[in-house]
Amino acid sequence: MTTQTTITARELHDRVCAGKPIQLIDVRTPVEFREVHANCAKNVPLHQLNPSDFLTASQNAESPLFVICKSGGRGKQACEKLRAAGCEHVINVEGGTGAWDQAGFPVTRGQKAISLERQVRIAAGFLLLVGTLLAIFVEPWFVLFNGLIGAGLVFAGVTDFCGMGLLLAKMPWNKVSTASACDVAKST
Repeated sequence: MTTQTTITARELHDRVCAGKPIQLIDVRTPVEFREVHANCAKNVPLHQLNPSDFLTASQNAESPLFVICKSGGRGKQACEKLRAAGCEHVINVEGGTGAWDQAGFPVTRGQKAISLERQVRIAAGFLLLVGTLLAIFVEPWFVLFNGLIGAGLVFAGVTDFCGMGLLLAKMPWNKVSTASACDVAKST
């Protein structure tokens, strides 16, 4: 018997409406979570995810751990991390919060923010521009700076690990004092 690894937003919502207890973790950053999240989700950022917190005897095929992110990528990473640690019944929500919101299911909306992905693009572009200007007007060797930024972007694309993103996530403007979560009963 194969274990289910993904679920659509509609199927998950149907489970909630049927009164089945669910445990849904949102692995996006607290700022992304604050902007919009499924009402029944609890924020556990991917970089802070501790699989041992979710290793419980009560977790089984009838009450799996559901994982959601923006569109599914980080959710998949979180599921792999959890499975590697021994969580057998972990299911990724296909399409993530975007699919949940588009379907019109209950969400909590908060303060808008620039996504971490956009912040990385802005920072990388700014650094490349500065490196180019320094290479033209100050010292040609500054072109190596651009090479390092480019190599970092390639590395992030190949490995799906972005050091700049992790650094930006720790910046004061990306901090949230409390990550709200609500219980399943409120979302039905």
